[in-house]
Formats: sequence, C-alpha cells, structure tokens
Amino acid sequence: MQYTTLGNTGLVVSRLAFGAMTFTAGDRSIGAVYKTDAEAAAALVGKALDAGINFFDTADAYASGQSERILGEALRSRRDEVVIATKVGFRTGMPLTQAGLSRRHILWSVDQSLKRLGTDWIDVYLVHKEDPYTPLEETLSALDEVVRSGKARYIGFSNWSAWKVAAALEIQKAAGFARFTHGQMHYSLLGRDVERDVVPMMQRYGLGMTVWSPLAAGFLSGKYTRDNLGDPDNRYSGFDILPFDKEHGFRLVERMRTIADAHGASVAQVAISWLLAKDAVTSVLLGASKLHQLEDNLGAAELALTEGEIAALDAETVPAPVYPNWFIDNLADQPVAQLLGKGR
Repeated sequence: MQYTTLGNTGLVVSRLAFGAMTFTAGDRSIGAVYKTDAEAAAALVGKALDAGINFFDTADAYASGQSERILGEALRSRRDEVVIATKVGFRTGMPLTQAGLSRRHILWSVDQSLKRLGTDWIDVYLVHKEDPYTPLEETLSALDEVVRSGKARYIGFSNWSAWKVAAALEIQKAAGFARFTHGQMHYSLLGRDVERDVVPMMQRYGLGMTVWSPLAAGFLSGKYTRDNLGDPDNRYSGFDILPFDKEHGFRLVERMRTIADAHGASVAQVAISWLLAKDAVTSVLLGASKLHQLEDNLGAAELALTEGEIAALDAETVPAPVYPNWFIDNLADQPVAQLLGKGR
C-alpha cells in the first residue's frame, strides 16, 4: 500500500481508501447501492485493513445512518489505527431542520454521527454539498466549533464549486477558523470536470483531493455492455446519476482493455492507476460491495502505467472546453508562454 499526507496536514492516509456507502442494516431506499449487510461489511473492512488501508469514508445520509453504524462497529477494535471520515449536509429526516449546513444542523449532526460511529472523535468531517440557504460564514463558524470542541480533527468539503471553496478558505484565514484540508470530489476517466477549475484552486491553496466513484459507478470496471446496461440487477438501472456519453464510455473501455491486457491487469485497475498517477489526487475511494471486487481494485496499487499509456488515456478523454477557460488558454501571450516553456 502507498501512503501520503492529507493536503497540507500531517495526517497520513493510504492512497487507496474504503468507501462504505453500500453498507445497510435494512434500508433499501436506493436498492442499487444499499446492499451490503453487516456480515459482508465486516469481511470487506477486514480485507481492506489487511491490505494496508487506514482511511475509511462514510456519511450520515448513507442508508439513513446505518452505514456509519456498521462501519463504526467493524472498526471498533482498530479505532486507534484508522482515519474515519464522515459527512453532513444531505437530508437525514423529514423535519426541515434536518438538512443543510446551518449551525443548528451541523452541531446536531456531528453528535449523531459520533453516536452511530461509536467513537469520541471524527478524524475528518466534510460538508457533503453546498447549502444555498445558509450564509457561508455561519457554516464555517460551526465547523470551527466542531474542531475546537475536539469532536473532529480536520474538516473538508465535498461536491463544492471552486469559487465557494476559495471564498471559504479566505474567510477561514481571516477569521482564524479551522481550515479545509481537502476536498472529496468525483473524478474519473469519464468525469474530468475538476481539472478545469477545482484542481488549480486546490493546488493554489495546498489542498488534497480524495476521489469518489473512480470507476464511474462501476462502468469503468468493464463489466457493462450495451446489452446489459439496463438490467435491473446492476447499479445503472437504479442509480444512473453521472452525466457522461455511454457510447464514448464503451469505446474508452475497449481502449483500456488493451492496456490492461498488456499488464495482465483488469480494466478497473487501469482506471484507478490512472487516478493515482495524478499529482492532485491524494486518495481514491474504493466502493466495492463484494470481496472479489475489492481484491481486484486493491491490485491497482501495484500497477504502474507508462507515461505513454497515461498520455493516451488523457487524449482519449479530454474534457470539452468551457468559457472562460478556452478564452484564457487560447489567447495567452504566446511569446511569453514560449519563453516559459508552455508554448511547445
């Protein structure tokens, strides 16, 4: 297993992490995702620990909090050895107060997560999404209190826009609040949007990045075909939330299969290895629901793609330019760019 520090902190985390979104004690509200019971979860966590993973991720909204409870129980005997991340922001109950990033909801939610996880502290507490109704200063003040109270050691964000993170970091710096350490964002060969603005912002502020859905909800495992994509038993039949061109995806998988065969690896390992090769990526979340899936994904830690293979995959999946990025890139001062070695 490979290890690194999380963003600009001294917290050491494994470069492959384990995501517990599939854990459930009976909640089947998203049946295509919530399908791993406590016994299977314990086996997956044990396999992850044996492989050297020390970084585990969940959220209060996963399976009505059941994911937190099951993960906490599975890690109880190893609590001092692991890093646990959980999140706040999505709706967790019918009352209007049980959602968002208000001071009330954050301070209530962190206590509920601590109870479900069965721990005295959360290593990394993330805001799960943006809240358009709560002042940013209120959210950041509440997160600072969570850290100062000792209920969480570090804070981060997930699924936030680059401008809002930058604004938050400046407020945190000016007010002396606890600062974001990293962002948990979607990033894959079929979803490279973060490269436009999020990654440059993170690099400017020294933030780390953990990646969710590195296999594009399993599409980049190579198990799907044009014929079986709509089968009721697979994830895409009930949880198709990632906006990418499926036909392009199938062509990409065939290109990846050629690379995988050259290494005696799997398509999924190629997808994860490509991410691990990116400087912006701290850790990649593995969301396997079966042991054989996890065992295969873990093999990505041993796979080193060549520079040529990475470049080929990059070229195959270049994100479409958006404004003002295309204006900035196309109308840079060319003589200066050439002098700086960027015009070749």
